[in-house]
Amino acid sequence: MIRLALFQPDQPPNVGTLLRLGACLGVPVDIIEPCGFAFSREAVRRAALDYFDHVDLTAHADYCAFDAARRQAGRRLVLLTSKGDTPYSEGLYTPLDTLVLGQEIAGAPPWLHDAASLRVRIPLKAPLRSLNVAVAAAMVLGEALRQTAAFPEIPELP
Repeated sequence: MIRLALFQPDQPPNVGTLLRLGACLGVPVDIIEPCGFAFSREAVRRAALDYFDHVDLTAHADYCAFDAARRQAGRRLVLLTSKGDTPYSEGLYTPLDTLVLGQEIAGAPPWLHDAASLRVRIPLKAPLRSLNVAVAAAMVLGEALRQTAAFPEIPELP
């Protein structure tokens, strides 16, 4: 199962939205601390609504703890970045991918770019630089789920 990882997030509303995205699509979410705020249910409550209880959430004390868990599980690191060398729609995704999002304000540090096996970007109209991190995650996650046939099944209507 593809995972979504948030590297040191600093905007509680975006974290709440991403937790809701993970809950609705059945995608586990990793939070890589430290966060730019005191991470708690209360901090993300408004955006996550009552979906917080439905997300498979793992918090990691730091990148080293996250990376150790990722490597042990044999997962590939895919970084979403405006500096990516592959358009997200041309990336080839696997069920063992972890899609990593950098900080909303600063992005991902150079060493995290170097650690990624794949760096994907969303082509944007010049001179604009980037989308909201939750919007970008939804676009790339949607493509990765499509490629791996991992969308949740749609329940039958009554």
